[in-house]
Amino acid sequence: MKRHIVAGLLKLCAAFSAAALSAAPAAAQPKTQLLVYTAIETDAMKKMYKTAFEKSNPNIDIRWVRDSTGVITAKLLSEKANPQADVVLGVAASSMALLAQEGMLLPYEPKGFKDLNPMFSDQRRPPTWVGMDVWGAVICFNTVEAKKLGLPKPESWKDLVKPIYKGKITMPHPASSGTGYLDVTAWLQMWGEQQAWRYMDALHENIAQYVHSGSKPCKQAGSGEFPIGISFEFRAHQVLRSGAPIELIFPKEGLGWDIEASGIIKQSKNMEAAKKLVDWMSSKEANEISTNWWAIVAYPGLAKKMEGIPDNYESLLVKPNDFDWAAKNRDRILAEWSKRYNAKAEAK
Repeated sequence: MKRHIVAGLLKLCAAFSAAALSAAPAAAQPKTQLLVYTAIETDAMKKMYKTAFEKSNPNIDIRWVRDSTGVITAKLLSEKANPQADVVLGVAASSMALLAQEGMLLPYEPKGFKDLNPMFSDQRRPPTWVGMDVWGAVICFNTVEAKKLGLPKPESWKDLVKPIYKGKITMPHPASSGTGYLDVTAWLQMWGEQQAWRYMDALHENIAQYVHSGSKPCKQAGSGEFPIGISFEFRAHQVLRSGAPIELIFPKEGLGWDIEASGIIKQSKNMEAAKKLVDWMSSKEANEISTNWWAIVAYPGLAKKMEGIPDNYESLLVKPNDFDWAAKNRDRILAEWSKRYNAKAEAK
């Protein structure tokens, strides 16, 4: 009897051990490490998008490389022969168009793409990049400092060239910042090249510093370091909410704008996971997260009213806005801009 019991126990242990061994490889299977290059603002990047995506996709771990749009674009182009990233996310459409022209992005229509506003994505089908949200130019004006200095409130871009503003304005450097580049390309498209360069020559006389971030000019205005900062509405809204004494000015001539977009690097080594991320970024869930910061998102009907942002904000955006033109002419425009104005660039 004892022999039968012992034999049975041994068989049971053997079966249990075999089951445990067969299950072990699955349990120990490592997560897919997805390398994502991004220009998304840090306060949005990890807290919301990463957490929400990984909750829905527990077998994928996002590893971020974050910098400003110009730096990320240069990094991607330098790695063209040996791409490192799997996905580009939250980078300006003008840069995504350039990457597409270089043959670096995978044509891919994500799930749910048909629910998005087609105006805010690549017009090719399948698209090489898909829009997330729109960001547009704004002037941050410190009302307290302006009163001390006797500065009138500017209403337009052309007001900023008045001599009273000399040394009182900061602006993003267009080679480093997508916001700086959208300002320059909007002026060139609105007024034509000859008039736009004349305008930028005059504006340069009043610029104290070209900084390497689209956010920094508004932060500087908010702190009173400089009374006027050319920035973008996401950061302006955040600075205003923080209690800084600023007013947001949306110049009447029209606003330069760009689109934060996502796309897949054609040579990604983790293609299935990359597609899942771009699918998710095109979802209603991801767009609802974006409405915490952006007044215009790609999914229609979700945007919320934001403090300081006018109801007619979308109608103020410069149209048409040719991202392919901005991409094709990027090197030429930046070379000309740097030749004229780089002497006032912030030290890196």
